Amino acid sequence: MKKAVYLFIGIISLTLHAQQQNAKVSDDTYQNPIFAGDYPDPSIIRDGEDYYIVHSSFNYYPGLLIWTSKDLINWKPVTHALKKSVGSVWAPDLVKFNNKFYIYFPANETNYVVSADNINGPWSDPIDLKIGNIDPGHFADEKGNRYLYFSNGDYVPLSKDGLSVSGAGKHVYDGWKIPTEWSIECFCMEGPKVLKHGNYYYLTVAEGGTAGPATSHMVISARSKSPLGPWENSPYNPIIKTNDSLEKWWSKGHATLIDDASGKWWMVFHGYENGYYNMGRQTLLQPAEWTNDGWFKSPENIKTEEPIKKPAGKTTKSNFTLSDTFSGTELRPQWQFFDHYDAERFKITPSGITIKAKGNNIGNSSPLLCTPSDHSYTAEVEVEIEGNATAGLILFYDTKLYTGIAADSQNVLAILRSWQFPTQKGVNKKHLFLRLEKQQQLVNMFYSIDGKEWIKIENSAEVSSFNHNVLSGFMSLRLGLSSVGEGQVTFKNFIYKATN
Repeated sequence: MKKAVYLFIGIISLTLHAQQQNAKVSDDTYQNPIFAGDYPDPSIIRDGEDYYIVHSSFNYYPGLLIWTSKDLINWKPVTHALKKSVGSVWAPDLVKFNNKFYIYFPANETNYVVSADNINGPWSDPIDLKIGNIDPGHFADEKGNRYLYFSNGDYVPLSKDGLSVSGAGKHVYDGWKIPTEWSIECFCMEGPKVLKHGNYYYLTVAEGGTAGPATSHMVISARSKSPLGPWENSPYNPIIKTNDSLEKWWSKGHATLIDDASGKWWMVFHGYENGYYNMGRQTLLQPAEWTNDGWFKSPENIKTEEPIKKPAGKTTKSNFTLSDTFSGTELRPQWQFFDHYDAERFKITPSGITIKAKGNNIGNSSPLLCTPSDHSYTAEVEVEIEGNATAGLILFYDTKLYTGIAADSQNVLAILRSWQFPTQKGVNKKHLFLRLEKQQQLVNMFYSIDGKEWIKIENSAEVSSFNHNVLSGFMSLRLGLSSVGEGQVTFKNFIYKATN
């Protein structure tokens, strides 16, 4: 499939916004999150009146999906910047420098950069910077010299083109000391971001651990007259923090500070939702204000979970949907294969998307996944099975843990915590329909022969424990399609509906 991973604005119009899972708010306010579902480690820039954002994409490929917005609330996908698999992609940094775009990111125990002359691409193949550590943060001084900060408080110089490291690292920042009586996961300084405002450079980092206790993660600020330090910690630290496990948003941190087109300032960061840890870290937004003595802080009257006055900017509203008829010529941007993207493995035709079977179980089949943005929903799909393939409609955490419903040419199968077994034997159908109904953390499973009469199988799943605090890996519970074994499966009419 030619350039199947690309999305061009004007061909596909999708918008992701927080109202999918939140209570109704007034026309001049918004409700967090601005990205519902697993959108961690946001890195954002403003280019004139346009905002662009990218997130960690981990083992999902194509990766590094860039989004654009006019108002910081409503977002449309632009393109995936990473097609070649280089491992699990962690906290990226999106940069515009000298009219060129760059994304720096860690993966596979090194750091990479991809670049493009236009945000729409094409983006280059990843270049290995041959340096360890995580969470690279790009900045340039007033002479145009380029550097990367890393999570350990070191910086390294970059070449003028930004595509290689040009010297040894230097340690200049030790972070902000967290009181010993606080409940945190670890010191774990992460996500350094540098910007110039007035006479100072400001270094924003995360501390406290990205998971663990609800009160772990936090936003820390320091400033210096030089981008190379020494750094003075803010008297307002922590700028943002979850103070109690009763709050709606846990482990708030990893912020980027950004000004809007009208000159107001904002912090884009992430957090886990209380009761929905398995949705992953969701992207949040709240205002920042500058003090008379040159620091930034969160306004006193702002709470992350309450309605907040919208930023200035043009607004184009459109309901985002994961539903897909697979009737186009390209893979829509919400879909990603786990671990590896192979354009030769699938084909989109007027009949649907046909995926070649792979592996001997769902874990090693590289399923096609998307990110649900609701607490409760139904998902259903029509499948046609060829050869000795098994078709699945699944909730997938990682290669070792997944659940859902599947079918081969003989039986309907239940999948509970990776344990797969026939639950309805002798169905003997190669064309049928599969459905999952998720209500909060309970998942019920159905199949249909004609797409009208649905039969509930006896097996259900409880999925609240499918999360990082239990399983590690920083993954989330994603919704997907699997084609396992030998042969192929054609998926048609994928329908997703929020039910909360």
